[in-house]
Amino acid sequence: MFLEFEGLKIKISDEVYKPSEDTFLLIRNLKVRGNDEVLEVGCGCGIISLVAARRAFRVVAVDVNPFAVCLAWENVRLNGLEGKVEVRLGNLFQPIKQNEKFNLIIFNPPYLPVKKSERIGGWLEKAWDGGFNGRKVIDKFIMEVEKFLKRNGRVIMVQSTLSNIKKTFKMFTKKGFSINVLDREKFDFEEIFCFEAAKD
Repeated sequence: MFLEFEGLKIKISDEVYKPSEDTFLLIRNLKVRGNDEVLEVGCGCGIISLVAARRAFRVVAVDVNPFAVCLAWENVRLNGLEGKVEVRLGNLFQPIKQNEKFNLIIFNPPYLPVKKSERIGGWLEKAWDGGFNGRKVIDKFIMEVEKFLKRNGRVIMVQSTLSNIKKTFKMFTKKGFSINVLDREKFDFEEIFCFEAAKD
């Protein structure tokens, strides 16, 4: 199955998170500069990395799901962006090389609170399962992200109010980031925020 988006042809698959409202909210607010080296953590099918690659100097896309990594590589090749996008398998920053730093890090985290009893298992669930409070992956990301940012680096992220967005803002602020809410979208039980955290 394929999705056409802004001139890109994106293959999608049942084992990989399909582009959804949060994906497109992030894409709408993506600001990429021509000399940016970009990292996308949790790339899924690769659609955000491919959009970023149109402007960026280079893009590294990582995902913990091996099906996502294979699919993202397929989409890179399908759109002729092999020279600009590299896809790696691993959890959060584990696949990043020593001393490798980025101007922009993009993250659409697993942010839904999921109780142990509600887990179904499998690779796909990792895309949304944020643990009992929705913060299992978010907190780890915030603790580590600074090490992988260049000077004046930025993080663009989406997150739901279901997983305590105020705590996210507080954690970033404590680490010396300034927060700028770029956009938000309201749904029945939650609001999804797209924001930028910038470091001087």
